[in-house]
Amino acid sequence: MVWVFKTSVQKKNHVRRLRPLLDRTIKSDGQWNFDLEDCDRILRVETRKLDPSLIACLLRRNGFDCAEL
Repeated sequence: MVWVFKTSVQKKNHVRRLRPLLDRTIKSDGQWNFDLEDCDRILRVETRKLDPSLIACLLRRNGFDCAEL
C-alpha cells in the first residue's frame, strides 16, 4: 500500500529530524520519502502493515501538520 500525506515539513533538517522516527516505525516493512518541492510537502509511505493514522500521529506529535490525501 502507498499512503500519501500533505505535511508542513519544509526543510531538509526537518526530514533529518524525522528520519530516525520514520525508520524505526516503518522498519524493514517499507519505505518513505518526502517531496519538499511539491506545494503540499508530500510524504509518501509504502508499507503493508501500518495504518496511515499512525504516520499522521507521529508527525503531529513532533510538531508538524499531516493529513492523508
